[in-house]
Amino acid sequence: QLQASGGGLVQAGGTLRLSCAASRRTFGTYAMGWFRQAPGKEREFVAAFSRSGGYTYYADSVKGRFTISRDNAKNTVYLQMMNLKPEDTALYYCAVGNRVITSSIGSASAYDFWGQGTLVTVSS
Repeated sequence: QLQASGGGLVQAGGTLRLSCAASRRTFGTYAMGWFRQAPGKEREFVAAFSRSGGYTYYADSVKGRFTISRDNAKNTVYLQMMNLKPEDTALYYCAVGNRVITSSIGSASAYDFWGQGTLVTVSS
């Protein structure tokens, strides 16, 4: 199971850190990622760790502003978000999958388990 937290209301230019705690230790061998869905839009990829944990991937829209990290001892993955923009407003989901490969890292259908989402609202 995945439990996402850390969302909230922040002004443009502000910072938030999202957390996603995984209950299963075997998730340590899974790809772990963040997706987001804004009202009226499709779910989109934000950032992810490869299954090995050795590689990170980011959507172009968040490169240089967001950082994904993980604490294997706590089975938790984080998303540090800086210089937030109103267009970052969305429901943020964490997800894990053991079928994810490089070419599918940004595809929501490649992930097997999803958290409940945490809402990030950025005011202008």
